[in-house]
Amino acid sequence: MNQQTMIGTAFPSTATDPVQPLRRASQYTGEPGCIAEARQLAVRFLQQLEAEWLAVLGGHTRDDLLLVVSELVTNAERHSHGPYLLELEGTDRQVTVTVYDSSSTLPRRFAKDPTRLGGHGMEIVHVLSDRLTAERVPVGKRVQAVFDLARRTVAA
Repeated sequence: MNQQTMIGTAFPSTATDPVQPLRRASQYTGEPGCIAEARQLAVRFLQQLEAEWLAVLGGHTRDDLLLVVSELVTNAERHSHGPYLLELEGTDRQVTVTVYDSSSTLPRRFAKDPTRLGGHGMEIVHVLSDRLTAERVPVGKRVQAVFDLARRTVAA
């Protein structure tokens, strides 16, 4: 039997014990440099995920995740009137990027139009992530992009 010992007391460990995913979060004010800080948080998070969870990201997945972080925090900074929160959560199988901001207006994804200047952020996030959701929450909205690492590893 697998045992964990803490201060001289043995606690049996079972296969049903929940394993907590790696989580990191930070709040940003919208001051200059916040988007770069959010990207740096994501870089450190992904490095830790690879080291501790043995997550297989590959160059494209890492780049996709960082671009999604940039797009989501840029949208939060541009369209909300207050601070925003970036949350990153991951395991060896999945990474979730969540941004909360104070605007209750849900993001719009425009139809593809290569001649349109701007307005491509959500289109990019939608294409790069495996699942994208946006919903109103009591303080504004939550936008969440999920990356299925298991699917991406098999597809690579």
